[in-house]
Amino acid sequence: MLVDSLGMAIRGLTDPMFLLGEAELMIRVGLACVLGWLIGNERKNRNKSAGTRTHAIVALGAALAMVVSKYGFQDIPDYDAARVAAQVVSGVGFLGAGIIFVRNNLVNGLTTAAGLWATASVGLAMGSGLYVIGIASALVLILMQEITHKIAYFAKVASGGMIHMTLVQETDAVKNMRNFLESFKIDVVSVKINKNKKEEIKLEFEVVYPPGFDKAGLFSKLAEKSGVIMISE
Repeated sequence: MLVDSLGMAIRGLTDPMFLLGEAELMIRVGLACVLGWLIGNERKNRNKSAGTRTHAIVALGAALAMVVSKYGFQDIPDYDAARVAAQVVSGVGFLGAGIIFVRNNLVNGLTTAAGLWATASVGLAMGSGLYVIGIASALVLILMQEITHKIAYFAKVASGGMIHMTLVQETDAVKNMRNFLESFKIDVVSVKINKNKKEEIKLEFEVVYPPGFDKAGLFSKLAEKSGVIMISE
């Protein structure tokens, strides 16, 4: 059976229609790679961990998997062309898991991970020969990411950080400072307190700032507040 398959493949190399079909499949994979590169270029320009190479490879791999899924098992009766392609969607999830991480109680990398997943879907569309929907989806994905970063309302997101300060030791100093921070709609995640013999209190606030928050303005007001000896990030 292997000899017969090799013989058919060799004879196919001299068949113009066979070569034309193979060229069309290569075009599908190539276009998927280009579209993946374009999507990844937007991520690279924003210093994200998954850039042009990652997105291009994901799109190329998804397109290749789709081509294999559709045309690689035609010699098997009653084969299911969707089985290989279906595994691409779940398989890309492992890449996404490696991009998503938590820092300062905030989740980072969700947009890039979602973009990789969508890029894989673009590759599947190109591999199946759905050129219009594949190209249109890639352009919509790029346009959406560009718009949401350029419009201030969409670009502003919550951010985490640390506030270190030294206060004069007095009654309810920690409670009053926490209430002061929360009055600016800042979420105080945790507080570390260290008292010393100089009648000073050293505090370490782990906080989450609201979207678009003016940290410079906050630190300026904290510096002017009575009882504050030192403040830093």
